[in-house]
Amino acid sequence: MGLLGRLRRRLLTPDIAETSFDKRGFHVGDPEARRRMETVGRYFLAGYAAAAEAARPVDAEPSLEAVPQGYRGFAYEGAAMAFAVRDGLPIGGHDHVAGFLNGRAGQHIYMVYVGVGWAMARIPKFRWPVLYTADPLLRWLILDGYGFHQAYFHTRRYVYGQRPRDRVCPWPAEEHDWYVPHAIDQGIGRASWFVAGGDPELVARLFGEFDEDRRADLWSGVGLAATYAGGVQRGDLERLWQFAGDYRPNLAQGAAFAARARVRADLLMPYNELAVEVFCGMSAAEAAEMPEKALVDLPVTGPVPAYAAWRARISDTFAVRGRC
Repeated sequence: MGLLGRLRRRLLTPDIAETSFDKRGFHVGDPEARRRMETVGRYFLAGYAAAAEAARPVDAEPSLEAVPQGYRGFAYEGAAMAFAVRDGLPIGGHDHVAGFLNGRAGQHIYMVYVGVGWAMARIPKFRWPVLYTADPLLRWLILDGYGFHQAYFHTRRYVYGQRPRDRVCPWPAEEHDWYVPHAIDQGIGRASWFVAGGDPELVARLFGEFDEDRRADLWSGVGLAATYAGGVQRGDLERLWQFAGDYRPNLAQGAAFAARARVRADLLMPYNELAVEVFCGMSAAEAAEMPEKALVDLPVTGPVPAYAAWRARISDTFAVRGRC
């Protein structure tokens, strides 16, 4: 890469120490869980660095494809954040994320939208409208990514402090701005898996301190993280399932989202299968079909955003199947 790319990489890429449990103050339980979660952070930043340096989105692909299969999705997420940050800059063009999705990143579209949400937390609010929000259904994942970022980097306020629901601003929700905090809470739930170091008892205690009307979104988020990122053994997953109680359909819905993301990108790992088996009572391939089936005849207009209706259809299906 040229001098400009190397300069962008140096100036834009966060220090890798920012992802360590010691730096973040996250709970340290099982050593393997810590190792895996810190490795997730390192590959996220590796993807970010590749995108910060790339002259064109396609130039980042070789580095991203070289990442081990279990961590590749996180590298694409990090790259999406970097391209979104570049889109948010006043110079250098504003179509990096769109171009990124035209390549291999299209298989990782869920992770790309989440990565845009990370960038949302790092650029001024007046630049948010330039960020990529083309898909009216998946753009809610941007707010999920924003919530993850805030809980990951501002843990005392967003997790331990049970900060009141953050409305941020109506972007990109338009008439459905009331749903903004729900999407953000999904991200807070995902980040809580890392904050708790994969400890199911701590997850349950943390969520128990939040207002009851927030818990369904939080449990959905942790179901997605525990399934997609993994890091623990069957016994831990089973305890998380037990602790979820009435929110087990939400936990299963998050796991189904994770299964869909993994299957779509051809990144399915044994620990994904294990988590889906525990949370959903089916194979990852079967769970991955549920989000697709739930899209059939999904209303695209109305008082409830399509994304909320989509999630509700999936969790309701699990409730009917007895996953509660």
